[in-house]
Amino acid sequence: MSHTAAPNDAPLSSACSEFNIDSIRAAAARLHGQIARTPLLESPQLNKAVGGRVLVKAESLQITGSFKIRGALNAILALEPAERARGVITFSAGNHGQGVAAAAASAGVEAVIVLPSEAPTNKIERCRWWGAEVIFYDRATENRAAVVTELIRQRGLTFIPPFDHADTMSGQGTIGLEIAQDLRERGIEPDGVVLNCSGGGLASGVSESLRHFYPGLPITLVEAAAIGKWSRALASGEPVTLNTVPPTVLDGMAGPTTGTKCLASLRAKNPATVEIDDDEALHGVKAAFETMRLVVEPAGASSIAALLYGKVPARHRTTIVVASGGNIDPDVLARALAV
Repeated sequence: MSHTAAPNDAPLSSACSEFNIDSIRAAAARLHGQIARTPLLESPQLNKAVGGRVLVKAESLQITGSFKIRGALNAILALEPAERARGVITFSAGNHGQGVAAAAASAGVEAVIVLPSEAPTNKIERCRWWGAEVIFYDRATENRAAVVTELIRQRGLTFIPPFDHADTMSGQGTIGLEIAQDLRERGIEPDGVVLNCSGGGLASGVSESLRHFYPGLPITLVEAAAIGKWSRALASGEPVTLNTVPPTVLDGMAGPTTGTKCLASLRAKNPATVEIDDDEALHGVKAAFETMRLVVEPAGASSIAALLYGKVPARHRTTIVVASGGNIDPDVLARALAV
């Protein structure tokens, strides 16, 4: 989330947990039976293309088409009853908004989702399908955190952070628990994990889980080349907030800010970083469709693209990637399949 406005200063819950393997296990208990346990897929064609073994956690098959419902639902379920009763609000590039909308519907609370005016139509419509109110802001002239702060002041809503909160991060960490369980059941030892990264909630959550079971497991963060904030944040130890975000097909990774809590968690694990541009991401989308028949949005396919383009060592290795979302506009999918 942005660190220039009140949503960062106001706690999500009066009983916010610390972020660790125990908080992730607590999240898994809360979420049990309420979300999909997504498969860990493998394609001989994809393996051959990268020269190694690739195991794809298909969060694009989650009930909202994205991993984001894990953190959103865990955060809402962790609220005090009075906090839930006030209704919830968040800002999002789209997938977290859908997660909060669906989680709020499940918990029986009202939700307001603040989206950029250029958010993909399918993401807007799906927020509304779950019954949420959608309010738009202009990226060029408005600060999304300021918009949310004013709505909280007016309506008394409870803020659900997209990434930089222990309960949100812990919910995303349940992906890593599932991956580790599947690996153990199949007798597979991973050589590395490659994670799409925008605010850092997914990356910090999955890294925390997998490092518990596989200490020293190499971690690579993939970010949009047009954004490129994580390499700077990890090097300096300070969160990065961009004043402007250039247009990119990687809308799911186009957030302007690195999370403070996410940064602290990830920096302690010394991950590598690589960047993916729009064309490379579209090739990742095409590869996911052609080799696994998975529909994955560009941001969700960026970890696959990083392997295909040799940006992460994968030859003769077993690498875990998370296909983090599948909420892609049909025209972008058609563009990807034509590359």
